[in-house]
Amino acid sequence: MTDRLRISERALGVPASPIRALAPLAAETKKRGIHVHHVNIGQPDLPAPAEILEALRPPANGIIPYAPSSGQPETVAAWCAYYAGLGIELEPRDVIVTTGGGEAIGFAMLAVADPGDEILIFDPTYASYLGYAASSNIVLKALPVSPPDYHLPPASEIRLHVGPRTKAIVIVNPSNPTGTVYSREELQGIMQLAQEFGLFVISDETYRELTFDGRQHINAFDFREMDEHVIVVDSISKRFSATGLRVGCVASRNSEVMSAVLRLAMARLSSPTVEQLACVPLLENPTGYTTWLRGEYERRRDATFKAMAAIPGVRLAKPEGAFYLMAGLPVPDSALFARWLLTDFERDRETVMVAPGAGFYVTPGLGHHEVRLAYVLNVETLQRAVGLLAEALNVYQEMVAA
Repeated sequence: MTDRLRISERALGVPASPIRALAPLAAETKKRGIHVHHVNIGQPDLPAPAEILEALRPPANGIIPYAPSSGQPETVAAWCAYYAGLGIELEPRDVIVTTGGGEAIGFAMLAVADPGDEILIFDPTYASYLGYAASSNIVLKALPVSPPDYHLPPASEIRLHVGPRTKAIVIVNPSNPTGTVYSREELQGIMQLAQEFGLFVISDETYRELTFDGRQHINAFDFREMDEHVIVVDSISKRFSATGLRVGCVASRNSEVMSAVLRLAMARLSSPTVEQLACVPLLENPTGYTTWLRGEYERRRDATFKAMAAIPGVRLAKPEGAFYLMAGLPVPDSALFARWLLTDFERDRETVMVAPGAGFYVTPGLGHHEVRLAYVLNVETLQRAVGLLAEALNVYQEMVAA
């Protein structure tokens, strides 16, 4: 390859997804006739609600046009109705429909940070933030949070990491990958720092409804004194068990932020027309489905946690929300162990796929003993998957010790 055909340093610097990097190995494993239990990715086994399936059809005239760059008016209005149901009053100008939550993350980061600017983030975090930052030459400044519960350090410690190029703080609440739900006091500390230093708060609330044991999710929009600071990124993917629809939004009461996001949205023309219209009925009336969904995932959480906690040497806390848990395993390198599960381990023609923990960390050297599990399968299958994991750990530890 000549110098002219050299791949960009920007592209080469984008980290591989810990969720998807092992997918080729899983495909080869399946070709050998081995069933892979996927707890590596947040892909629910639940069908999308009937309201979405019934609405997922093209217009009667057969023409599928571009949507406005800001989103179909009906979809924008439906997002506003959804937030109103949470006690949050937004105007249509405060919402822009995106192609999934991932695009919302990218738009929010690009709207507030220039190349070389810093965004403060808590380690471990959702892996897509690492990819978007690398592709945009934005620096993620990480504050590691301590296992097993991964709650935030005090604001007095966080403030020490704010520098002259810090532009925003990211909070993922409930957390992917840890399942932590942050308290009002924790969020209040973040808001006070943002106000003191003039920072944006990018609040990723994709798993808002999935809080367990009676916990209540605290919306960033609840802090009305922070209207100019708060940017919410959101998605229907997990809330409505429809990851493939790719419909999300950016929401903010800051008109300059929304003007910037709209220009970014214009550059990609529009989000899918049919898919965003299909979300309207459930956005307007989500409560019945999301209440059921919370109970279903709480059952799955309980079963997964109980089974994992019974494995000798495993370190974890009971997740408070979302549908993930981070677990410390008694292995030297969880990435090598995750590969081995796919290449060398099977029982009764079955194995399990996990996401190595290091890929969720910005800080080098962290997460090498951890894995993320997504409890997105039915209880019986989850119990089988964790049973396979327990057996695999026994075999692997004996092999490593030999």
